[in-house]
Amino acid sequence: MQAEDASGKAEGSAPQAETAQGGEPDKTLNSTQDKDSTRDSTRDSAKEEVLDNKDAEKQDLKAVDDGFVLIQSGTFLMGSPETENWRIDDETQHEVKVSSFYIDPYETTQVEYVRLMGENPATFTGDDLPVENISWLEAVQYANEKSVDKGLTPVYTITDKGVTWDLAAEGYRLPTEAEWEYACRAGTVTPFNTESSLSAEEANFYGHYPYEIEENYFDNSALEAKPGEYRQTTLAVGSFEPNTWGLYDLHGNVNEWCWDYYGTYDAADAEDPTGAASGTRHIYRGGGWNDFAKNMRSAYRAAGQEDMKSFNLGVRLVRNADDSRSGLVTAGEKSLQAETGGKILIAYFSWSGNTRGIAGEIQSQTGADLFEISPVHPYSTDYNTVLMEAQEDQHKQARPELSNHVPNMDDYDIILLGYPNWWASIPMPIASFLEEYDFSGKTIIPFCSHGGGGFGQSLTAIAKLAPDSVLGEGLSVHYSGGSSLSSDVAAWLKENGLTR
Repeated sequence: MQAEDASGKAEGSAPQAETAQGGEPDKTLNSTQDKDSTRDSTRDSAKEEVLDNKDAEKQDLKAVDDGFVLIQSGTFLMGSPETENWRIDDETQHEVKVSSFYIDPYETTQVEYVRLMGENPATFTGDDLPVENISWLEAVQYANEKSVDKGLTPVYTITDKGVTWDLAAEGYRLPTEAEWEYACRAGTVTPFNTESSLSAEEANFYGHYPYEIEENYFDNSALEAKPGEYRQTTLAVGSFEPNTWGLYDLHGNVNEWCWDYYGTYDAADAEDPTGAASGTRHIYRGGGWNDFAKNMRSAYRAAGQEDMKSFNLGVRLVRNADDSRSGLVTAGEKSLQAETGGKILIAYFSWSGNTRGIAGEIQSQTGADLFEISPVHPYSTDYNTVLMEAQEDQHKQARPELSNHVPNMDDYDIILLGYPNWWASIPMPIASFLEEYDFSGKTIIPFCSHGGGGFGQSLTAIAKLAPDSVLGEGLSVHYSGGSSLSSDVAAWLKENGLTR
């Protein structure tokens, strides 16, 4: 949520703590030249050391000739304990054993990606910046190209029916979700691999919103990490200190694609799990430059369609360290086809009126039916009070009872779903709405009012709550949208094939 002015124009993420800027970037960020030297020396010195993962102790490192770090086999607790603040129910803690593997200590850079793929999709451009705005499929294709370039056997076979992973192939690949979390934690069992609350001096994220700011917003004296800098861009990889296993930026900068389908953890699948057997969303981990700290925890799980792209979503590659694996695993995406010609419903929740105004503009351009989502017990009209009400609902994942209902949801093929970004996610009445109906086969196209945080993690929340829907290209609107709202809406509708 965002501080509201006297005219009631604000509806978005929580207010930015502009007076509590923290961190000194010149102490944590290096120039590109200095950072290159640091990366090279780190890789050279690491070649002489050995990684041995035992009992959550600090580990030595060993890198191979491509600069990747060897992570030795080990067992760890994946997920989060029920006592971890801001945990999500899908983080069920369970014991997992992971075989040895090599991992890139850095997120894939743009110079690496462009050399093999021939184009740069990134929103923020720079050779040493992480590549972003790539889909899961493009990440898989990049891994194969890197394998060929290095003379290794490509891991993936890509057809129109899906992607098959040859577990025995020695080439480059996406990490499994278990491998990613194992590497991120580096033996820790705390919410972050720093073992304390993450600060803006330690990672690139929405520094105004450190861990547990939500319930301490008006008095953050008790916070372990205080509000700090929000840089609003990616940074060169390796700009901050690594975790104790020598891996950089696992919290923040860009999210990182994993192999797995999103689904409930299978506690019985305790050795080298590869995720759900089928699904419509793939996992990505770590949080990005515009995420709140709670959504960068080691256990936090985000999910998106295989064709999803975002300016805070990239990749980090791994490869096998031994020949202990064999067999094939196929990710055959369920048939998801976006609707462009069906009946449209504009469903929205609004508090201050910004989202309502956007919905009205969309209705004027589409002629679609309009439905306002309203809870039985409305939120307070006082801004400071609604801040606390919203975070409390989100904290306990409440499902507010709704006062009105769509009587003929089966008649609609396309749902244009609107809401304000509240605390970097959806307001809980939207969760109630998504759980009330069956959206299988329907297309959901989000639009969001915000005060600087864009969609936050709201797209992941929708993806999880409506897993058999197709998610169209979303529209994020700053506050009420201003004079460009009409043209922005028109361009968005055209992008989604909804121009009448």
